Amino acid sequence: MLGIDGYDPVWHHDAGALAAAHRNRFARVIGQPLVGSWLVWDLDAEAWFTGGPVVFGFPDANIEITHRKFDECAISWDTIDLQAQLDWPGLRLDWWADTHPAILSARGRPLTQVNIIERISPTAWRPHVLHALEFFFGDLRVALFNAMDENGLTGEPEVNLPVGFWRRIPVA
Repeated sequence: MLGIDGYDPVWHHDAGALAAAHRNRFARVIGQPLVGSWLVWDLDAEAWFTGGPVVFGFPDANIEITHRKFDECAISWDTIDLQAQLDWPGLRLDWWADTHPAILSARGRPLTQVNIIERISPTAWRPHVLHALEFFFGDLRVALFNAMDENGLTGEPEVNLPVGFWRRIPVA
């Protein structure tokens, strides 16, 4: 899927279900240092291809995360061969290591906490919208968020989300 051999993400739009599905695995990497990160890179545009997964590397696991549509997220573990060629029609893509400053600043620091952030919506058909995964490395925050059918990354310090509009769901 997504031009990545062997990659078969399971999509979630419910933050509670996503947290429950991955809580035990995240608990095992708490305390481990971030040893690397990989983004899909568009070689012709010389830019991050935000439609591909973001990989966070820890000593015991690679965590692969991607967003799509306006509220779906998939997390997988150790399924992507970062040496394998990417096959996306019309694009020349490759894996590039440690290219985003938000993640690069966390390299070598131990993971201390993981949250899922969801937006509370007034619409009855989708009262909760899965928005982001938040990784804390001590006081350093890295958020991988849904940027409307693609991934977004930020290293902005922790924010106080407006009560009644957002909620954090602790994962680990």
